[in-house]
Amino acid sequence: MMVAAIAWRDLDAAHRARVAQLLKLNPDYAQWTVGVSGGERDEVAFVSAATWPDAIKSDPDYVFDGAKPPVGASAGQNIGYQDHLQHRYWHYIDVPLFADGTPTVPPVQPNAQTQIELFESSLGSATVSDDIKSYDLVWLEHLVGDVHQPLHATSRFSHQLPDGDRGGNSVALCTRPCRDELHAFWDDVLGTDRSASIAISAAARIPEPPQAAAAVSDDTIWIQESLQVARDYVYAPPIGPGAGPYTLDEHYRRAALRQATQRVALAGARLAHLINKNLK
Repeated sequence: MMVAAIAWRDLDAAHRARVAQLLKLNPDYAQWTVGVSGGERDEVAFVSAATWPDAIKSDPDYVFDGAKPPVGASAGQNIGYQDHLQHRYWHYIDVPLFADGTPTVPPVQPNAQTQIELFESSLGSATVSDDIKSYDLVWLEHLVGDVHQPLHATSRFSHQLPDGDRGGNSVALCTRPCRDELHAFWDDVLGTDRSASIAISAAARIPEPPQAAAAVSDDTIWIQESLQVARDYVYAPPIGPGAGPYTLDEHYRRAALRQATQRVALAGARLAHLINKNLK
């Protein structure tokens, strides 16, 4: 939501109007805007829409089709809101990191990068229906944020975790029955409140990123940046090469907050640029 709030700030007026028009086609639009005044409705809908690809994971109308891409054309389809698959494998790209020379596995497709490129192309097409563009827009809001979160962009391989750590999901931060793990920590560094208005207020306090970095439109570079953050900050002490549990100290937490703030600022600016450039 904070990524979307930053992007909204940078959208030009014509694209704000077009985005607002498209989001009204989402089945959750009424839920996003209930009780919201007319002057705030478009922004709140845009910010709330960024959560929709996660919301459908718990919606009984949507089918779990695997954490990894299933075999078949449905994995990468782009058919708009008639698609009732959850597509959880669209949320990440597991570019491998290795800690100790352990053999790695390349990322599977489709993934977050393939879908960002597909949906971006769709927004720029004069022949794609508004239903599909609306669907693609909410996914882009989410996925541009995802690939700027370092653990949505990598899986680390080690002797202790030879099949990879699933983007930190296999790295524990406490002992059972506690289930805290590294991936969730990095997802939640900036907060867990579900309120769009709180996300908008929090995003307003985030400094604008450097203009040159904000203008980078190559998603391969976005992912490589996340990979570097993972190397330098995510897998830094006290995180070791195995499954843990590890106890995070204050130094680690402060560094994570700084990095998350910078990544969200870049993601928001880049999302706005993507929409302004492509949306027809």
